[in-house]
Amino acid sequence: MQGAGIMPDDILIVDRALEATNNRIVIAIVDGELTVKRLKIKGKKYYLVPENDEFEPILIQEGMDFIIWGVVTYVIHKV
Repeated sequence: MQGAGIMPDDILIVDRALEATNNRIVIAIVDGELTVKRLKIKGKKYYLVPENDEFEPILIQEGMDFIIWGVVTYVIHKV
């Protein structure tokens, strides 16, 4: 997620009470794996989009084990 200013070893502050709306960075669990991605909503389709062109967006489909765990609100960088 370096394109979003999130670097390795950064600490993410996550608000689990916030609604995950379009274009927010979220912590999600997809098929048992934790991931940090930007949520894109297009009509009735939900995508988890990486901020790295080397990875493909994930289309959330029926039958997937999927949950949005929370919305990233702050990033703490180490110095």
